[in-house]
Parts: sequence; structure tokens; C-alpha cells
Amino acid sequence: MKQTGYAYAYGAGTIINAISTWKGAAFGIDLMTEAEVVLTNDKKITGYMEEGGDTTLIERCVYLTLLRFGSKSGAKVSTKSQIPIASGLKSSSAAANATVLATLDALGEKLETMEAIKIGVQAALDAKVTITGAFDDACASMLGGFVITDNKKRELIKREERASEVLILAPEKKVFSSGTNVLRSRLIGKWVEMAYKEAVAGNYEKAMTLNGFLYCAALGFSTEPMMVALELGIEGVSLSGTGPAYTALGSPELLDRLESVWERSGEKVIRTKVNNIGGKACH
Repeated sequence: MKQTGYAYAYGAGTIINAISTWKGAAFGIDLMTEAEVVLTNDKKITGYMEEGGDTTLIERCVYLTLLRFGSKSGAKVSTKSQIPIASGLKSSSAAANATVLATLDALGEKLETMEAIKIGVQAALDAKVTITGAFDDACASMLGGFVITDNKKRELIKREERASEVLILAPEKKVFSSGTNVLRSRLIGKWVEMAYKEAVAGNYEKAMTLNGFLYCAALGFSTEPMMVALELGIEGVSLSGTGPAYTALGSPELLDRLESVWERSGEKVIRTKVNNIGGKACH
């Protein structure tokens, strides 16, 4: 047994938010969360997040991974992240995936990737940081690329890799997924289903923009960041998750122009790219 494990996973942006229909789609973004897990003899699991916040999720990820192998060890788990917390950029999925992979690394064990993802999803449900289990976000974070999922069945329907730059408007305000108005999200279900069909057809930009307008309306977010993107000719822009962040896909030239407009809001703007690689243990 190795005793200490290290791993990383990535954030993600929303194409289809799964809250209204249980079907989702997301893409990996090149912002990383790193996890370190040190196994101990005292049976206690303690967590620390460099960026602050509740450690229940990462502790639960360690617990469920140890349980899977019948390990009686305790552990110390710590994470550090480039992903703004509670902004819709899948910081929870990235933390869960990185922690599960780091625990496996510490144990010297391996799991099928989908099984590792499902441990993190279960931990997120147990820790009450998600409504649907965020299987779509977890797949985008762990696998990279563009993914389409059925969150109820925990089934990956499609994955493909595409290169694109990404622009993120990340307001300081925190919005926790668990506090979302589910009833209002369910009311827009049949229109979200239309957007989902566009995603399945590979029209990701069209799908995410439809998703963005629908969820902005349901959850009370401004559509202004999306409208200015459309005015500049960007076709893919959405509220990410349950907000407050917005993400846009587009050419470097168009995103240059959008960046200067979004920066006028005084909020944080992050320039990154689609991540097609996904999470890994660092041996």
C-alpha cells in the first residue's frame, strides 16, 4: 500500500443543466482541482480545502472509496483549486473526482473510470451538494471533452472531443446548487428537452444558448451577459449550472471582443479552453 496519493480533475461548463429533465450535457474546462490523500492508522477522515468551504464532500469521497476496498484506514485529504466555488463551474465534481482518484492512488488500487465517477456522484448526493448527482458534470470533469448523459440512469450517452477557447464571467456571488428552485426548473422541462435534442445532434452552441435563456428565466438571472455575446456573433453562451457564472465558446477573435465587454461589469473574467483530457492520478 502506497499511503499517499495525488490526483487532479477539471471543472466544466454547462451545455444542458440536468435539473429540469435529469438529462444533461457539459464540457470540460482547463481549470484544475488537485487532491492529496494521506492514509492514517486512526480511522478518522479529516479534510482541508485551501480555498475554504465545507469538507463533507471530499471526506465522503475518501470514505466511500476506502469502503469499496474494505480498507479500515483513516485519512487526511486536502484539495486546492483554480475553480471558483459555488459559481456553476463544477468545483464540487472536480473535487470529488480528484479525491476519489487520489484515494485510489494512495491505496495502490484501480477502478474502471465510470465506477470512480459514480463513487464521487454518490458522495455528492450524500453530502447534499447536488440535486441530480451531477453525473453530467462529473463525466465532463473526469473524462474531458463534451459529454451527454442520463443522470437518473447514470449513463454516458455520448462523448466527443472538440477544441475551443472558453470565456467565463465569474461573479463573486456564490450560488449553491443544493439551494436551487427545483420547481421552477421543472416547469421549463419541455423546452429544455428541445435544447437537449440539439446537443444530441451535436449542435452544442445552439443547445447551450437555449439552455441559458431558459434557466436565466427560471432562476432569475440576467440575460444581459448572453445578449452582448450574441450581439458580437458568438453562438454558444450560457448560464453555467445554476449560476452565477456564464460561459461562452467561440473563436479567439470573438472572445477577445466579448472579454473587453464582460470586463466592464467589474466582475472576474477568466480566459481558458476546453479540456479534452480529463482527470488523472499523479504517480
